Parts: sequence; structure tokens; C-alpha cells
Amino acid sequence: MQITSTVTRLITRKDALDQSRIEQVSRSFVPATGEVILKIDRCALTTNNITYAAYGNSMNYWGFFPTGLAEWGHVPVWGFADVIASDVAGIKVGERFYGYFPIASHLWMRPERITERGFYDGAEHRQGLTSAYNQYTRCSWDAYYSPDTENLQILLKPLFLTSSMLADFLQDKQCFGATRLVFSSASSKTAYGTAVCLGSHSGVERVGLTSAGNQPFVESLDCYERTVSYEELESLPNDRPTLYVDFSGDLDLRDRVHRHFSGQLIYSCFAGSAQSTHEARLTAIEGPQPVFFFAPIQIRKRNADWGPEGVSQHIGEGLLQFFQKVTAAEKPLLTVVEGRGYEAAQEVISRLFYGRVKPVEGHVIRL
Repeated sequence: MQITSTVTRLITRKDALDQSRIEQVSRSFVPATGEVILKIDRCALTTNNITYAAYGNSMNYWGFFPTGLAEWGHVPVWGFADVIASDVAGIKVGERFYGYFPIASHLWMRPERITERGFYDGAEHRQGLTSAYNQYTRCSWDAYYSPDTENLQILLKPLFLTSSMLADFLQDKQCFGATRLVFSSASSKTAYGTAVCLGSHSGVERVGLTSAGNQPFVESLDCYERTVSYEELESLPNDRPTLYVDFSGDLDLRDRVHRHFSGQLIYSCFAGSAQSTHEARLTAIEGPQPVFFFAPIQIRKRNADWGPEGVSQHIGEGLLQFFQKVTAAEKPLLTVVEGRGYEAAQEVISRLFYGRVKPVEGHVIRL
């Protein structure tokens, strides 16, 4: 019997991320052979998602969920979804999964490599894409999952994964000999998550660069030894080997950092673009050329070193500790803001694009 229903999706102009539209189409809800249909329940929207869109062409993030329209794409998001139809042994209707989704009501998938942990989407268009984004985790398997912390998980886990692996990378390389780390966009969750993971016992000074307006918030984080506004950058002494961790993607700021620290700058790590919606550029006016940090590469290394279970434990235990830090009753660092529907998602994407979301806010959309 043919069953059709309405599918809703939010698509965004690839060259103008503040422009989006809502579409509805009818589609059969009977899965084809080897197919499952998931209904997407909720997703998080952070600066991280704007980064995915900004690098959609150069790093093929637009390729995960093709729209069939050359100029319009799906901004990828992390979220939870439930199986509503399945023609795949080992995946049952009603199961809940965490993973990478479009901002849409439903997603048709072709599971492969099915285990107790979950599955990988084997859809043809995803074959050449980064496998870490193709993996979907059963909530029933995940020892670190709790229904009570779903919003925290989708807001913080993707960011914390980068934070945890970046901190691990820097520690593994002994910070390339640096005794000072300078973080731009220090108020971003990925930046301060990295600083938290590095800890204060390493003997390395962590310096947070931020806007004057965000400086009180960054100082309240208690994870940087020093907080400096962008205007005061040149007041930092150039007296020790320094490593720049760039979470802003601001080319002018990068050049200022490289000029100011001059011969003392021994490594420049490009980790994100909280303040830029342009394609990534690995250039600097002088000093070491920036090197892009890509978390899946470090995960691959640690999978070989520790095994997948060891990596999951490392990230899971660190994430629970991070949850406790950001939700501490005496000084919470995160306020979850829930919105409903595609119009709410449009509004948040626009606000993120223009930098109008407070660092303390974490936005979740119930679809």
C-alpha cells in the first residue's frame, strides 16, 4: 500500500547564508529495500553550523544532504531522530538515534555496517564524505546518553569533540614547545572547551582574546589565565614561545597576532571561524603559515592508539564533566533556549550569521 505524507525542509542560499526558505513536498513513506526513514525531532543551532555552511563548498558539507538545487543547500545540524519505517534487519521502528541531519522533517537513509552501537549511512552520495559525519548512534547503546541531557548533548557534543581532540592534539605535540596559547573568539564554546580540556596544570599560559563586550563573560569562565580584548592585543608581552589557536577566522586579526608575536610565534592552528562566513584561508602575512585542525584526523589516530571504545570513553567522560561545568548552579555558563519549527530555525540562523547570539545562549529547535 502506498502511503504518502508531507516532508518539510529548510534550505539556505549557499552564497547568502542569511537567506533561507521553507519547502513542503509529498513523498512516499514506504521504505525501499534496504532503506529506513527517520523523523527528525530536535536539533541544535550554533556558530558551528554556520561554519559548516561557510565551508560548504571547500569541504563538501553541502554534499551530505543534497537539495537537488544548485544554489540552495541544507545546513547540516546535530540532533536526534526516531525510526518511523524500516526495511533493514537490526533497525527497528521506534529506535532513537543521535547524528548528523538536515533541517528537515524526515531523512531517508541506507544503513550499512550495522552494530549494537548504530550504523553508517551508505547512501551513494555519501560514500566519499568524511565517515565521522556518516555515523549514527543508538541512544539505547550510548552509556553517556540521558533523555534529560539531550539538549546539552546536541549543543555541546559536536563542539566538545573538537575541543577534546584539539586539546589532545596539542598535548600530544607538547604544544610544539610553546609556553603560551592565545585563543581568538575565546567566548565560543569550542574555544573554552579546549581550554578546559587542556587544564591549568600543563604549565602553559592560556590567553583568551575576545571582544570588549564579551570580556566579563570570558573572565567568568575560569579557564584562561588571562583575558584580553582585541583592542588590547598589542599589550600582551612578546616574551615567550607562543602558539595561536584561531577560532575566529578573522584574517586581519590573524595578521595582527602574527605581526605582534613575530619570531616568538612557533605554530598557528586554524580551528574555526566564529567571526567569519567566508571560505577558509590558510594564509598569514608573516611567520608560520596556519595549519587547519580537523578533528576526524586526530580521532582516526586515537582509534588506532586506543581503539574506538577508548576514544568513546575519553570523549564521553570528558563531556559529562563539561556538562557539569557549564550547568553549575552557582555560575551556569549556558542557557538553553528552545524554539519550535522552521521559522524559529530561520531566525536563529540569521542571528548566528550576523553574530547576534549571546555566548551564554544555546539554541535548540524542536522540529
